[in-house]
Formats: sequence, C-alpha cells, structure tokens
Amino acid sequence: MGIFSSIMDKVLHRKKPAAAPAAPAAAPAAAAPAAAPPPPPEPVDVEVVLVELAAQKGGGGNWRTSIVDLLKMLDLDSSLDARKELAAELDVAAGAHGSAEQNIALQKAVWAALAKNGGVVPASLRD
Repeated sequence: MGIFSSIMDKVLHRKKPAAAPAAPAAAPAAAAPAAAPPPPPEPVDVEVVLVELAAQKGGGGNWRTSIVDLLKMLDLDSSLDARKELAAELDVAAGAHGSAEQNIALQKAVWAALAKNGGVVPASLRD
C-alpha cells in the first residue's frame, strides 16, 4: 500500500461507529427480495475530517499548508523517503526532494488527488 492510499484510508475511509444489528427476518418461508446495489459513497468533506482530527491531536500543526504536518497528524511517515515515495505516486516533479517547492507541490497534489477520489476539498486548501 502506498503513502497516498494510506492518506485516503485515514481521510476518506474513516471508520464510523457500527450500526445496531438489523432485526431478525420475520418468516423464513417468504423469499427475500433481491438486494438493491449499495448507493455510491457520499462525498467526504476533507476539511471537516481533518479539523476534527486536528482537534483530537491537540492542533495538528500547520496541516493546511505543510505536507510534513499533514502526514504527522495522520500518523504516517513524514520522512524524506516517504515524501519521495509520495511524489512518485502523485507524479510530482517540482523542485529538489525535500525542498519547500516540492513540499508545497506535494500538498497541492494531495488535495487534488483527494478531490478526484471522492473528497470535497475547499478552495482554501487547494490554493
């Protein structure tokens, strides 16, 4: 699993509390109707998820503009090697590895990739 997949799991696929078990079926004699396909997943408000996570983590640093702080807040590896891997996954070739230019480009690429994968990312994060 790549770094971006881990980011998606932490942001877009957060585990929600399990629902109460369904009531038992009434009578086994009647055939159950065919199950409808599950509805498509609802878009996830990325900012809401991350603000909530930041509050749980005591602030989350500067996760809105720092790829290192975002990765740390998500309990992911923020090392240079991890960021190199993320840059390769997201096809980010801006600046030298570890440079401010590359880190800014990575942050923007993460927001764009989350948006492409069902996340609602406000303009304030993408700009």
